Amino acid sequence: MANRFIVEADGGSRGNPGPAGYGAVVLDAATGEALAEAAAFIGTATNNVAEYKGLIAGLEAAKALDPDAVVQVRMDSKLVVEQMSGRWKIKHPDMKPLAARAQRVYPADQVSYEWIPREKNKHADRLANEAMDAGKAGRQWEPGGSAAGLAVAAQAAVPAAEPLEEPKAVPVGWGAAADLGAPTTFVLLRHGETALTPQKRFSGSGGTDPELSEAGRRQAEAVAAALAARGTIQAIVSSPMRRTRQTAEAVAKALGLEVRVDEGLREADFGAWEGLTFAEVKERHPADLDAWLASSKAAPTGGGESFATVARRMAVARDRLLTRYAGRTVLLVTHVTPVKTLVRLALGAPPESLFRMELSAASLSAVAYYADGNASVRLLNDTSHLR
Repeated sequence: MANRFIVEADGGSRGNPGPAGYGAVVLDAATGEALAEAAAFIGTATNNVAEYKGLIAGLEAAKALDPDAVVQVRMDSKLVVEQMSGRWKIKHPDMKPLAARAQRVYPADQVSYEWIPREKNKHADRLANEAMDAGKAGRQWEPGGSAAGLAVAAQAAVPAAEPLEEPKAVPVGWGAAADLGAPTTFVLLRHGETALTPQKRFSGSGGTDPELSEAGRRQAEAVAAALAARGTIQAIVSSPMRRTRQTAEAVAKALGLEVRVDEGLREADFGAWEGLTFAEVKERHPADLDAWLASSKAAPTGGGESFATVARRMAVARDRLLTRYAGRTVLLVTHVTPVKTLVRLALGAPPESLFRMELSAASLSAVAYYADGNASVRLLNDTSHLR
């Protein structure tokens, strides 16, 4: 039987238009347990734009938990509920792309909409106000501490004292379409080789933290030179793992930039499989491996992270970084699973697509995110700089 979720979402603007933010919570329909939260300050916008963005964030958080779930959306916005239910026409040009994006998250037969009075939407309303308060203080929203499942959001929280950066103009590059406006572009760099890479051993965040091998250091220097020659990278964010930080530092030296570390970009935890080859896992844990290959909800033996868990973490990190670096081209130095997950989410592809992507050490991929909510995969597994 499919999971049943309730998404409660809200958005607000202090000025309409004015400083705006949204909040959303995903609840287990049977128990009422809060499974995930999402909130963000979105700058100057109207109430309706903020409400639609809250809806989108809630639906995407639910999809990260289970793309096959049946979802009931509850909002105190009569406009959004009636428009998304198909009873009211969408006339405003700012609403049409947002509604279209919300419609693409789940098939229509998996989502229903219900209007509720504001007093019954307090959780999402609180999150939206927290996001607006954080934006007023020059901070990103941080998860509170009231519900189970907040740990998912907390894993990628931005330190409260870190100010928001002003968006800057970005040169059109990585295949971006100038007529759609300057996108926020994530250039995704997988770290260089470690001693485990040529042997194709599981190397996540739950085992040892290997450094780059000699070959990996050469790869890092090669990609640094290529990115310096291209000249479009404006910021660098790295996973906290040693191999990614070493790769990022090589690029940062060539570009004259600093490296910011983000916990949300770390590799999956592969549990008891850390350091093993696929053949060794198949021999020692055959049932667990079969389950992992068959379902994104299955975790590696010994308390590792499922792909669904990683997708939730990456969606939170993606949305937060999109807010922070709006309109800029940012290098994210990370790992196989995070890169594949960001590409999968951008394509709207099913979880099993993760097994159908090749991602080499020190390869470059790129995803452009546009203001209307659309994403475009511009590059995948480019290793031309290593030849």
